[in-house]
Amino acid sequence: MYDFAIIGGGIVGLSTALALGKRYPNARILVLEKESQWAFHQTGNNSGVIHSGIYYKPGSFKAKFCRDGSRSMVEFCQEHGIEHEVCGKVIVATEEQELPRLENLYKRGLDNGIEVKRISPEEVREIEPHVKCVGGLRVFSTGIVNYKQVCLKYAQLIQQQGGDLHLNTKVLKISPSGKNQVLQTNNGSFETRFVINCTGLHSDRTAKLGQVEPQAKIVPFRGEYYELTPEKRYLVKTLIYPVPNPDFPFLGVHFTRMIDGSVHAGPNAVLSLKREGYKKTDFDLRDFLEVITYPGFWKLAAKHADEGIQEIIRSFSKAAFTRSLQKLIPEVQAEDLVPTHAGVRAQALMNDGKLVDDFLIVSGQNSIHVCNAPSPAATSSLEIGKALVAEIPQLSHLDIAVTA
Repeated sequence: MYDFAIIGGGIVGLSTALALGKRYPNARILVLEKESQWAFHQTGNNSGVIHSGIYYKPGSFKAKFCRDGSRSMVEFCQEHGIEHEVCGKVIVATEEQELPRLENLYKRGLDNGIEVKRISPEEVREIEPHVKCVGGLRVFSTGIVNYKQVCLKYAQLIQQQGGDLHLNTKVLKISPSGKNQVLQTNNGSFETRFVINCTGLHSDRTAKLGQVEPQAKIVPFRGEYYELTPEKRYLVKTLIYPVPNPDFPFLGVHFTRMIDGSVHAGPNAVLSLKREGYKKTDFDLRDFLEVITYPGFWKLAAKHADEGIQEIIRSFSKAAFTRSLQKLIPEVQAEDLVPTHAGVRAQALMNDGKLVDDFLIVSGQNSIHVCNAPSPAATSSLEIGKALVAEIPQLSHLDIAVTA
């Protein structure tokens, strides 16, 4: 019998279990993960960036959690000796018509309490000598880390708190049992008083298992990356981003120096034909049919048809991908790029074709369901965990001692 059961062993699920253990030190806490290791999907395949929070709508969960999370993540890494670097990043306009958008982004950064500075093309080149631009922003709090290492530390701390962690355990059914719930898995059944759904790419389906309407459908988008060859890594010192198109939900291809010293370039954003489809050839009939029969998808596709076509072209044409990167660094050539791993983003989409642009948290009977937590969820993970735990006393009648 458990007090809390978290379904999903990515960074949000583990951070929530960690926060629960701090607030309820006497509670029995369970974490179930269907894969053989923690942080296997979104967390383990992301870009490793500690985001600043500059992009997000002021007052949103993303803006607040990311701004605070960038600080708490750095503090966590310092406390536990996890390799990281607060290297900052530049966001650059490569054409004159992008300058008003760059200025709007600067103002949003200030509104979100981010340390950001306008810089000239000459000042950009002092930081990134190989970038060609007409203006830029310097964002100081952006950093890099390996989030798999963060998750392994989370798991270790949860165990030290007395939590039970189960890998290779997939939840197949959620059934009520009086005031409690029974999680039926491929490795037996577990009874719990409260369920927290942090299953990312499958969060909408898990919510429905718990008789909760997720309010949106998860549509998977694959982000494909190239890596600079070792002899060309000198072209990138920190992180280099273009000015994002505010009408398109992705940030555009950019350069990211990883904590291991490698430099990744990308991602594009294309529809994945499988929720866990990291290769172009990956296909799942159920996942595919759910997307193409969903009215919201076709409304989204119609609205962003031109951008979507360009993303698909970049997916199949290395030359087109290279041209996008050359807008930032003209010296980059196709032979400087080698394919590297892709990631899949779990993006919640409404029936009317609108992407859910904030974290989406849905409450059920003695349950909470995180139904949209794409980037910057890794950066924000400690803050998301604390926020979820803070909601629990209002949602349940748990009689457990709470620490101050």
